[in-house]
Amino acid sequence: MAHVVQTNQLLAEGILTQSQANEIARRSRDTMLSLVVNILLMGGIIAASLGFVFWIADPFGVAALGLGFFLAGTAILFANNPLYRMLGNAAGLVGAGMLISGASIELLENYRDIAEIVLTLSGAAIAALAATAFRFGPQSLRFITGCVLVIGLAPHLVGLGIWAEDLITFGWTDGIANWPKTLFLGYATLAAVVTGIFLNARLVTALAIVPFAQMLDTGTGYFHAAYVFYSPEATLTILQMGVATAIGAWAMTRTPDHIGRHAGIFAIMAVVVGNLAFLVGSLWGDEIGASFFRADAPGYADFENWSEYRAAYDLWEEQFIQISEHVFSVVWAVLLIAGAWLAAATHRRGLFNASITFLGIHAYTQVFETFSDEPMVYALGGLAAIPAAWGLWRLNKKMFDEPAPV
Repeated sequence: MAHVVQTNQLLAEGILTQSQANEIARRSRDTMLSLVVNILLMGGIIAASLGFVFWIADPFGVAALGLGFFLAGTAILFANNPLYRMLGNAAGLVGAGMLISGASIELLENYRDIAEIVLTLSGAAIAALAATAFRFGPQSLRFITGCVLVIGLAPHLVGLGIWAEDLITFGWTDGIANWPKTLFLGYATLAAVVTGIFLNARLVTALAIVPFAQMLDTGTGYFHAAYVFYSPEATLTILQMGVATAIGAWAMTRTPDHIGRHAGIFAIMAVVVGNLAFLVGSLWGDEIGASFFRADAPGYADFENWSEYRAAYDLWEEQFIQISEHVFSVVWAVLLIAGAWLAAATHRRGLFNASITFLGIHAYTQVFETFSDEPMVYALGGLAAIPAAWGLWRLNKKMFDEPAPV
């Protein structure tokens, strides 16, 4: 388990020797630098692959250049020179990315009638071959084969997504309009989690939160100079992410470390999305289940003015369970404080950081949204926070301090 320690203080107290402190510092530095290098490397590979595909804009040109990159990269890797292994991986992945993404785009643009089945099957085949090579191939090829496995999953999931969209578009859903989409997103979540654990790549596991959240249409959007998070079912999303967090926290301590670390990262991502859903609820409140019946809501074109439309819409919303934004605000604050304390007490640094970050976001939002002109609220809130802090301090002393030696 990762812990936050002050090596200089432990060194001064004689708990660590100088060589032990140096080794802890070296490992921490190597971990952080490896993270930076890998982020830069993967970002460059993705940008170069897609950039060449859209710049050349010719399937044969893309395939030829991609094949050249791929052969050059694999030749470097088979030479097994550690000094140039990173360059070999980069060249091989740029080539693989160009070949797979270029072929996928060509299918979608010019062979739409067969794109669905070809993408689904070919993506699955590429992923299966890459998984076999990753598991049984030489150690020097594990990075590139693992990445090709992830790249191969992309066209596979795109093909399945087209199938789900076609089922909805053509009405082959027997009156349950969203079941193909929900089934597809659940499959994508499971595929990302299983792939992440198989490759021991927590980044892949973390990305599983995207299709998981979209099962309730939770997502993001971008407009000019504005990034937007939206959650049409804030309450249900909070419950969904709460269950995922609980399962992840349980798995962290009840499964082998290899799996537990992936459960932990997924739990952290669920905490982030759940907190964002709380933010939406604290601003707008929620009508539970209303988004599923939005097609039945009154339309503005059916009324002569805004007042009549608003009155009819409010009447339509009354049939759903209403939760006020003030309820979200209070419950969110209580859960964040409790979560921060529990995460600190159990050494869950990621969950602790998320709780503290969203405490700041919650406070900042409520200052301008609700309490900007209510100075009494600040006075009462500040007085309430002081005994709350004292109570948490005493609880920590009682529950977690080791007894004094006799």
